[in-house]
Amino acid sequence: MSNVRAMEPRDIPAVSGMFNRIFRKRTHEASEELRQYIETTFFGSPLYSPENGSIVYDDGAGSIGSAILALPMEFTVNGRRTVAKLLCAFMSEGKAGAVGAACLARAMRATRQDMCFSDNSSPVSADHWVAGGGIVLPIQSLDWRRSFRPFKAWALTVGRHARILRSPVVTGPLALFDGFLRQRRPKTKPGAAAGCTTHAIDPAAFVGLAEPMLQRFSVRPVWSPAEFEWLLSVAALNKPLGDLLCREVREESGRVIGAYLYFGKARETATVLNIVCAAGREFDVTKQMFHALDAEGYALAVGSAQPFLMNAISRQRWLSFHHRGYFCMVTRHGDLKEAALRNDIYVGGLASESWSRLLTDF
Repeated sequence: MSNVRAMEPRDIPAVSGMFNRIFRKRTHEASEELRQYIETTFFGSPLYSPENGSIVYDDGAGSIGSAILALPMEFTVNGRRTVAKLLCAFMSEGKAGAVGAACLARAMRATRQDMCFSDNSSPVSADHWVAGGGIVLPIQSLDWRRSFRPFKAWALTVGRHARILRSPVVTGPLALFDGFLRQRRPKTKPGAAAGCTTHAIDPAAFVGLAEPMLQRFSVRPVWSPAEFEWLLSVAALNKPLGDLLCREVREESGRVIGAYLYFGKARETATVLNIVCAAGREFDVTKQMFHALDAEGYALAVGSAQPFLMNAISRQRWLSFHHRGYFCMVTRHGDLKEAALRNDIYVGGLASESWSRLLTDF
């Protein structure tokens, strides 16, 4: 354990190279762009300190054999504030790396952490989390996908592994089939919520709407002005997902009953990061959201599952759930663990790594 230490900026070349070899299967050196992104993301947060940042295993001979990239996120837990660690990548190489990985895993045990979580763990990693005193949240481990234009949505989904399917040569003709399907089966199109309208707002306004709507959760992000502004700035760097957008949902009286924050890639995919709503208005807000995203021309909408929204979202046609990766958490605080197990917790995409370029780029 004496070889476990906080990651420092001087470690970025070694860690980015390891990331390139392990997660991208590339032998050449990491690009300067990747190095800069790691520095911006893992050293730039206003919450950053060596105590709540990334850690590495240093063999003492100038070699980094394993590392955990971690991002600080501030949460409120039953009224008290705590800086949680979001684990974004756990990597190791060689025999020394295996020893280092074991040491890093021990450093992440529940008895040592106020709150530490990951929303994209592998089965093996999930087993390690549980062995270390952690828990797995099954619903938060799922993604939902709602197809508006099913043929093109299929091409976009499969095209992540076969890029030719995403080309206009393929998606153009598929759009014609989608048009025919939508004419013959109008229920393919999601209907609007009665008396509700959708309005574009600046993403920076989302936090003001979200705060009162999240009060019902014992565990939720704090999103101080400095942290929220920084999160929006680094999320906006993820150009492959499109533009960062925000919409509010109003009822007939003009009262705002919900809002959602998402990446929009025109005519392709809407990646929904966060949905918030007034208690009891889940059906109206989600129904209106899907109606508006369809009207904006997206072929597909995707997002992470949240227990309080499951009933409302599950009513949608052409919607499916897929296992994304295990949502795991460790904590030494019993009340936090109990709140998570009874689903009295709100995380959402902006407080996860859904916005990170490390998942979609490089």
